[in-house]
Amino acid sequence: MTASGAPPYAEGEGLKHESWARALRDGVLLGQECADCEHVLGTPKSVCPGCSGRSLVTVRLPTSGTVLSETTIEVTPEGLGDRYQVGVVDLGPTRLLGRMSDEVEIGDTVAFDGFVEYEDLPGPRFVAEPTG
Repeated sequence: MTASGAPPYAEGEGLKHESWARALRDGVLLGQECADCEHVLGTPKSVCPGCSGRSLVTVRLPTSGTVLSETTIEVTPEGLGDRYQVGVVDLGPTRLLGRMSDEVEIGDTVAFDGFVEYEDLPGPRFVAEPTG
């Protein structure tokens, strides 16, 4: 952490895609919060989609949430192997698209479980949490 309490990935001009990707590869899920309207974003932006404000502060996102939507990719891009599932996860303050490590259904609870890489670009990976 820096003196301001912000993760070291966001020093300088704030959270950029390169820093977000590096944090993801290190197992840290970052987002941004608008200082003007408190809207939380799951990926780096330069302008808040809620109010068009530019005062975006880097925050750590919750690491578990609920699957809001899911689909299975049956015809995969070259190099990704067999079919896989992606889903939109409600993390509380924001929603994030990610790859699922397990078969999940809408309403399942999932936890952040690292990343998947495609063409040198990481994306968040989630795993189903045990029920019961």
